[in-house]
Amino acid sequence: MKTATQSTWVIAALLAGTTLVSSCKKDETATLPAIGGYNSSNDIATSNLIAHWPFDGSNNERISSTAPSAAVNASFTTGASGQRQALNLASGYVAFPTPASLLNSAGLPSFTVSLWVNVKNNKGGSGTPSSFFTLARANEWAGSVNLLAETGRYAPTIDTLDVKGLLVHKASDGNATFQDNINSSQKGGDQTFKAGGKWSHFVAVYDASTSKITLYGNGKKINNPDYETRTYNGSPLGNLALYPVTKVIMGAWGTNLPGGGTADSWQVPMTGQLDEVRIYSKALTVGDINSLYQLEAAGR
Repeated sequence: MKTATQSTWVIAALLAGTTLVSSCKKDETATLPAIGGYNSSNDIATSNLIAHWPFDGSNNERISSTAPSAAVNASFTTGASGQRQALNLASGYVAFPTPASLLNSAGLPSFTVSLWVNVKNNKGGSGTPSSFFTLARANEWAGSVNLLAETGRYAPTIDTLDVKGLLVHKASDGNATFQDNINSSQKGGDQTFKAGGKWSHFVAVYDASTSKITLYGNGKKINNPDYETRTYNGSPLGNLALYPVTKVIMGAWGTNLPGGGTADSWQVPMTGQLDEVRIYSKALTVGDINSLYQLEAAGR
């Protein structure tokens, strides 16, 4: 009887301990400290979030559930946070129909595009730049909004990554004006973006109220301030006027798609990984960009 009694108490204690530990874990998850006032990355600027591609085992856009119109040499791999999945491209891309809100040329006066990327430099190999994201224009390599890296500039062993935010604005006189900003890595400091060959957060912002293009890497501003303010014919650029968006493409130039025009030799699809791609119809604040970086890095 004594032995039975002790066993009963041990079992009861173990069950109680299991319950206690399980309850503790649930409470910890439910009470994770907010970052920048947000508990989840999906809480940031929700009314301005046009599209979100988590690539968590599916290529579909999260808000509309829109499937890709094309997926070439695309698979899945471990995501940026290490907890979920991401898009893996082997000289490949995914392309999507244009979101309804971008069918209007005035539909994106300001914007923020945020994504995670893992890409190596390729000098000595293909020696080509890498296109991460583009709002494609008909028969053109560059879309109205583009995020890319000059991966042909350094050898694969170099982790410095030179990135660019490029927009093509339809000016009031009908001309296409190319406007961009870069990180000038030779200047040092935060502009030397040590992102090659590892998961890194990259954000491009255009603010129509200031006519500025700004770039952020891993929560910090990394662009060359000399190229921030954009003008056309001596006047501030103002609201971005989109050319008709034919596709939303990740991993390629517009000319890489069938019917997209003739690609030059340097215009090849990307080899690398992308994750958590988001388009916002506003210029996110520095605080929100940093919160987005931290929350997504934590898988939240």
